[in-house]
Amino acid sequence: MQEILDIFRLTGKTAVITGGGGILGSTIARGLGLAGARIAICDIREDMANKAAEELIREGITARGFALDVLKRESLEKCCESVIGEFERVDILISTAGGNQKGATTSADQSFFDLSEEAMRMVVDLNLFGGAVFPAQIFGREMVKNPDGGSIINLSSMAAIRPLTRTAGYSAAKAAVSNFTMWLAVHMAQEYSPKVRVNALAPGFFLTEQNRYLLLDEGGNPTPRGKQIIDHTPANRYGDPKDLVGAALWLASDASEFVTGIVLPVDGGFAAYCGV
Repeated sequence: MQEILDIFRLTGKTAVITGGGGILGSTIARGLGLAGARIAICDIREDMANKAAEELIREGITARGFALDVLKRESLEKCCESVIGEFERVDILISTAGGNQKGATTSADQSFFDLSEEAMRMVVDLNLFGGAVFPAQIFGREMVKNPDGGSIINLSSMAAIRPLTRTAGYSAAKAAVSNFTMWLAVHMAQEYSPKVRVNALAPGFFLTEQNRYLLLDEGGNPTPRGKQIIDHTPANRYGDPKDLVGAALWLASDASEFVTGIVLPVDGGFAAYCGV
């Protein structure tokens, strides 16, 4: 039994979490920290990164907050240098930075033809480049130096598997994240090391500040869209951030050492249900 449990341990490993000040990133960070990893919480809001790190430290986890703008290479390089200076290596990269904008979402007041070019570009840039490509370039460069490799975990979405109505920019961006994840898994294995694995999580519907306006009305009741989602989720609920921890720990640890290039749904069965 102990041998089985040990393959999930992350003792001695350093995990970098982009967007780590948010609810999903900080929850995953806590799970990896309790498994033994040293945690670098990276966020565009340094105060949120520091607050999240302080909460982990109170639980006995080795953690530190770092300022990071995932859309700026200079910021990524500076953050990576600081992480190496503090923890000496990068073993795990979990890219949770991302989000949507109303300007890239159709509604009764905004047709597809009226979607903002600026908002559409921002959503694609944030989720694809800032949320996957750029962090993998900077932190992955350090990871390939490790004799025992490492694990890159991107955050895709149900919107990549089954394009959702209204979220034009977000769905396109997350589909690109899934495709890039598979491409990078092959590239890393063939060009650098088969011990550097690249996978993605595809969360179902988790209630966050970014999508609350779509799922709940001002009174906290499900919107028609929110009700549709629950009706099409066999688990009959929204996801809780802690639901991502087990999947993230599996992909980050040696328990999945023969797993690369997958996009793992954590969705309560949403992707499996056709509605009939």
